[in-house]
Amino acid sequence: MKMNNFRSMLAVAAFGFLSVAASAQVKEDFKPCTSNQDGKQYPMVNSDRVVRAQYLAPDAKSVKFDIGGVKYELVKDENGLWTGETAPQDEGFHYYQINVDGISVPDPNSLYFYGASRWGSGIEIPAADEDFYQVKNVPHGETSEVYYYSTVSGTVRHCFIYTPAEYRTNTTKKYPVLYLQHGMGENEYGWAQQGRTGIIMDNLIAAGKAEPFIIVMDNGLANLGQQPRPQGQRPQGAPQAAPQGQRPQGGPRLNSAGAFGDCLIKDIIPMVEANYRVIADSEHRAMAGLSMGGMQTRAITLANPTTFSWVGMFSGGVISPEDVAGAAGFKENVKHVFMSYGSREIERPRNGSDPRTSADDLKKIGMNATFYVSPETAHEWQSWRRSLYQFAQILFK
Repeated sequence: MKMNNFRSMLAVAAFGFLSVAASAQVKEDFKPCTSNQDGKQYPMVNSDRVVRAQYLAPDAKSVKFDIGGVKYELVKDENGLWTGETAPQDEGFHYYQINVDGISVPDPNSLYFYGASRWGSGIEIPAADEDFYQVKNVPHGETSEVYYYSTVSGTVRHCFIYTPAEYRTNTTKKYPVLYLQHGMGENEYGWAQQGRTGIIMDNLIAAGKAEPFIIVMDNGLANLGQQPRPQGQRPQGAPQAAPQGQRPQGGPRLNSAGAFGDCLIKDIIPMVEANYRVIADSEHRAMAGLSMGGMQTRAITLANPTTFSWVGMFSGGVISPEDVAGAAGFKENVKHVFMSYGSREIERPRNGSDPRTSADDLKKIGMNATFYVSPETAHEWQSWRRSLYQFAQILFK
């Protein structure tokens, strides 16, 4: 016990020394994050992707900046203002929160995003390739909030629908549709906000790199067939959302592909095809998703092998030749299977199985398939933004 205490003291001392040393070497080229609320200077990020945070809490005994499940201690000055820096962060978007005396709260400086099963703070870390999701002077489409009645749930549900810029002016043209799903702990706001879907598509279409098509972003955590729960209350027995960068743990099938698949096939697709100018056949219908949404995509497209001709799974599993053999019509109907992961997700393949071989396996049985690896990212939004950017350039061509 004494030796353990001594080792702990050494570790704390070493950590303190490293923190001071690191702080002394931090580049002082910090800029306010683009994800801050208007006029808010903090959090800031520098060219090394180090985040500097501030939080005013004069009576607090401890304040930490919690990003990706890693907590960084902030230091209080004489005015009760806590300040500190993180280690360099991955490029792209991350959820974070402030931990005050053991209680996690949103940062009032940040815009709010729905993720990790809550509305909370998010931070945008500049990326070398961020140009593809930056707002530009190009024709812009519309992302609309849409309410519709679901016969499966017996409730009015909510989704976002992106239409390309030309949809407003080219009033006789019909368009393909991508049904795009979020991950565990997120909802229909994920792709519309964190994913930058509309901006990515506007830039691709303007550059002539993607065909114009409609994107439907619905809530895959449907909780179908259950009564609405009080705001902020998790469904009984629902799994806790994994921190960004980690895979979700198991739990009850509130997000089951069966329940959401019924809603998609019986309610969402008919609603879209009745109210939008779409080409209503499988050749012009695609489905994709990230993480849980990728798993749903895999299950739903295999269960409905002649409904979708384009399939995308981002950090959400793969489709094997054995899967194809068990889904009559899938091989003949599906024009392309796209699978992707962040590089850090597949550095240590599980059970010795490397998902990167999956595209080659499908090619061997005569299917078109792509496997994309997002460089230097994990189970996070930058992996999925890049995946959509790549997948959209393949779709409907």
